[in-house]
Amino acid sequence: MDRLRQRAQAIHQILLDTYGPPERKHLDPVSELVCTILSQNTNDLNRDVAYQALRARFPTWEQVRDAPVEEVIEAIRPAGLANQKGPRIQAALRKITEERGRLDLDFLADMPVEEAKAWLTRMNGVGPKTAAIILLFSLNRPAFPVDTHIHRVTRRLGLIGPKVTAEQAHGILEGLIAPEHYYAFHLNLIQHGRLICKAGKPRCELCAIREYCDYYQRLTRSQPPPSPLMEEGQGDSASL
Repeated sequence: MDRLRQRAQAIHQILLDTYGPPERKHLDPVSELVCTILSQNTNDLNRDVAYQALRARFPTWEQVRDAPVEEVIEAIRPAGLANQKGPRIQAALRKITEERGRLDLDFLADMPVEEAKAWLTRMNGVGPKTAAIILLFSLNRPAFPVDTHIHRVTRRLGLIGPKVTAEQAHGILEGLIAPEHYYAFHLNLIQHGRLICKAGKPRCELCAIREYCDYYQRLTRSQPPPSPLMEEGQGDSASL
């Protein structure tokens, strides 16, 4: 584990040098909850369009909570899976109100992180990733969200095992990097996954962290060695 921690720290530093200290727009916890539910199984553009449409149609979360579900579904349709996400959003808002008396999640800032995660994940449609996003970005708590990019990249790097699920990866990655680095490491891994370590065809030739990557090491070992002719530089027509 110590070697993995050292490896994770080295990767974090290279990503920081490559992409710089990342920044992300921060929302209040309830808004982050809704936004993250909208983001499930869609891209950022569609999520943002749906979120803005919902806020334009219903200026307060109380109005979203109490609206006819059909109107909520119609507002968030650009995010996809609106028939699932609309009822989930309303159910989450109602649960918060029932348990806390108002739509406010600021109390989670004073709760132990594991208890806060457990409280959030009791809501339908709120898994470890959504809970960690709310805690990290809205409340500055030490939680490490794992999305599809991070799951793919950290598995290729060898920071998590090949059979580790995204849900299991949350706890493993939290143990590999210092809590004060969660924010930057999370966002820079996503950036790296989008730009370089792509799902279909990773751009290993441009990767700044390939020396730490199990996937790249396996790839290079599987390539046949160059022929003696090419090694001697005799293979191009200019030498004929």
